Amino acid sequence: MRLLTWNIQCGKGCDGVTDLARIVAVARETLDADVFCFQEVSSNFSKYDGGGDQSAELAALLPGYTPIFRPAIETVDQADQLHRFGNMTLSRLPVVQINNHILPWPGAGSVRSMRRNALEVTVTAAFGTLRVVNTHLEFHSVAQREAQIMRLLDLQEDASTSPKAPAGKPDEPYESQTVAAASLMCGDFNFDVSDPQHALIDRSGRPGLNYRDAWTAGRSDRPRAPTCGIYDHAQWTHGPDCRDFIFATEDLVGRIDRIEVNGKTDASDHQPVLIELAD
Repeated sequence: MRLLTWNIQCGKGCDGVTDLARIVAVARETLDADVFCFQEVSSNFSKYDGGGDQSAELAALLPGYTPIFRPAIETVDQADQLHRFGNMTLSRLPVVQINNHILPWPGAGSVRSMRRNALEVTVTAAFGTLRVVNTHLEFHSVAQREAQIMRLLDLQEDASTSPKAPAGKPDEPYESQTVAAASLMCGDFNFDVSDPQHALIDRSGRPGLNYRDAWTAGRSDRPRAPTCGIYDHAQWTHGPDCRDFIFATEDLVGRIDRIEVNGKTDASDHQPVLIELAD
């Protein structure tokens, strides 16, 4: 099972050009992924997308994948035009469940910030069902980010302490829900690996299955590859660091065959991160 996660910065590269076709080409060259998880996908926010629908464009560029776009932000202007911004997951594995979790936003008016979400898509891999959680946490507020981390851990605890078996093809809501305990959680977490907030996830010890950083789960001595600030020095004035992660639940750690960062592309201010799990 192959997954690639990437904060695509609405398709804007370090050359200032917005090009989603380039994003998809680089993503596919990086990994023949079963699941693509993109953050910062925009629709009708003209400052970022020129007034278009990037979710529709990405879906068209990846035929054969089930496209799932869920916004953290949906606003309607005075002309009744809808503006959306959020995360997108595209899967060529069978999709059996979709949940969009709006994450906590405490003190929203006290600091520059925006709503954040976690798009949870349950897919069927060769080894069983698993929840792919695609998220992007707050940049400006440590307190908001910590509240969002706690919510993500709550969701994993709920899923792994009371899993429900797949129900097949239901015809009513009560029997339509699948909850998988196994999970990959990925995205732009907006903390560095040295931040205590990384440890909140990587060293969590809650009931059920806990997340572990997939980069170090199998090889703790492996040098960490940076995922942002390599080419964009205007935004990342402090230099390269790692803010994009893939966390795997404890039952999946033994399946990790490969995890890498594509450090060669400047098609976004962030780098793609990939993982391969053995069947």
